Amino acid sequence: MILLDSLAGQPIWLAILISLLVSIIIAIAGILPSTFVTAANIIYFGFEGGLALSIIGEALGAIISFFLYRKGLKKLSEKSSGKRNLKLLDRLKGTSGAEAFVLVFLLRIFPFIPSGLVTLAASFSKMGAAAFMVSSTFGKIPALLMEAYSVNAVLGWEKEYQLAAAAFAAIAAVCYYYWTTRRKKRRI
Repeated sequence: MILLDSLAGQPIWLAILISLLVSIIIAIAGILPSTFVTAANIIYFGFEGGLALSIIGEALGAIISFFLYRKGLKKLSEKSSGKRNLKLLDRLKGTSGAEAFVLVFLLRIFPFIPSGLVTLAASFSKMGAAAFMVSSTFGKIPALLMEAYSVNAVLGWEKEYQLAAAAFAAIAAVCYYYWTTRRKKRRI
């Protein structure tokens, strides 16, 4: 919120540039959630403007990530190869053409599948860059609509409910972290 307050009175292009850069960084990192950027965009630019900027930012981030991953960031695949991958992600690595297009589109629609994994799998597939750009962007639109409506609803809540939701999300994240690390230790 401090960043949003400091942008008040500044040229709008500066806020747009910051939003796009943060979206691109989040996409390149591959594991960070973009929900906070969507929330900031909705607060600063309104629902429609914030949603449009989030779509553009996520599309640019996915496209740039696709090219970076394809250029040689194969160490990321080594990190994820030890993890249990979804069958659709494994299948995407060996596909091309219309099948790869549809798989990327479908994987982008599901908001709980990390975008970074989809981009990584697509970058190692035989899929062309143009097909990835179109399917990724169009697949992201329904997911971002759901995210934006959820964020907008939470922003309409009273502060106490927002704090309770944030506390619940933090506790759930910590529990999930400990649960997954405990499962990994049991496997070893």
